[in-house]
Amino acid sequence: MNKKSLLYFFLLIALFVGALIYSPVIQSPFITTLNSLKNSYFKGINYVDDTIDKYFFQADRIAELTKKLQTYNTLQLTLRDCNNKLRDLYKENNVSFASNPRFELVHASSYQKFGDFNRLWIDIPDYNASKIYGLLYNNFVAGIVINEHKKPLALLNSDIKSTYAVSVGKEKAPGIAHGNSGENIIVSFIPAWFSIHIGDEVTTSGLDNIFFKGLKVGKVMSIKQLQGYQSAVIVPYFHAYEPNYFYMIRSLK
Repeated sequence: MNKKSLLYFFLLIALFVGALIYSPVIQSPFITTLNSLKNSYFKGINYVDDTIDKYFFQADRIAELTKKLQTYNTLQLTLRDCNNKLRDLYKENNVSFASNPRFELVHASSYQKFGDFNRLWIDIPDYNASKIYGLLYNNFVAGIVINEHKKPLALLNSDIKSTYAVSVGKEKAPGIAHGNSGENIIVSFIPAWFSIHIGDEVTTSGLDNIFFKGLKVGKVMSIKQLQGYQSAVIVPYFHAYEPNYFYMIRSLK
């Protein structure tokens, strides 16, 4: 192969890679194929893991599950007692409010496009495209799920369009959290008359119909004063190190 042919070859490779990165039309069949391969891979891995657990680690697994079951049974009885007392309290005070959030384990199948680690396609059975769902990872807020061409797309905390309502610090200052395409989160529109400090914890406020109140988001790293408002940079508790599974809040009540 002469130098001219070699140059044409590398030029074609560069054009193909550039089109693959910047053209959604060309990316689409590749991502679809990768999703199918990835789902098949996960199914195969899960089958092998289940087989190994069943035949080689059955005794240890049974002991572990038995211990967990005892713990869950104790927690269930405690929660049932609290629930009954709460219902009695509602009844005595003629209050109809009730909270019973539903959680669901969901699987991330692939990134929406190459190079963007803040957007993931999610496998959700019985997906309702008209709703926005909250995502949790290790009990921390991870992001939200929105509708993208009638498919569930996860926008992780760092994504600019991942927004939800939060409270900041001991005074529970209201604000709106959103990503900045970096490692941190920004909380905007915090009223100026609230006193917030570096190190304050940020939690969900429950006023967005996405998350319920009190879920941990992160801590205040810096504060900026604006005209009539404040904004804060938040170090999030959740970090996206190739997570495959999330807990999704299917419903709040």
